Amino acid sequence: MTASFLILALLTVAGTAAAMGLRNAVHCVLALTLGFAGIAALYLQLGAQFVGLAQIMVYVGAVAILAVFAIMMTHKPGQAEASVFSSHWIAGGVVAAAVFAVLAWAIASSEAVFQLLPPQPDVTVQKIGDALMHRFVLPLEIMGLLLTAALIGAVVIAMDRKEETK
Repeated sequence: MTASFLILALLTVAGTAAAMGLRNAVHCVLALTLGFAGIAALYLQLGAQFVGLAQIMVYVGAVAILAVFAIMMTHKPGQAEASVFSSHWIAGGVVAAAVFAVLAWAIASSEAVFQLLPPQPDVTVQKIGDALMHRFVLPLEIMGLLLTAALIGAVVIAMDRKEETK
């Protein structure tokens, strides 16, 4: 293991552990964003550029920001948090340690650990982009239209609910 892998792994685990342990929802989402960014950095370090960049764009750039906005829009400012950490952190830590122990035992006793890796395919981000823009351009455009229609539908439904409450 390299030092950069250990640093990224600790960053990822710390971010996701904070996301599970903090009580403030905004802090949880920001800590989860740190975990997502750590996973993306691990993908990039392993040479999976497309997966790493997709992780950054989809999870860090879209899902986490959407969650922060949703929480901020529905948050009641008068509520004060009693404590930063959840009161059940000991039980959560015990369950997490038990799950880690079972997973570590399953990985260590697996026969797949000792098998040789197959040769890696020669796939780059450039090749994926060329395939999306040449061979699969019609499905890509259909997905764009479908997502746009879903977004417009969500806005229309939200507008109807607002008018009913008035």
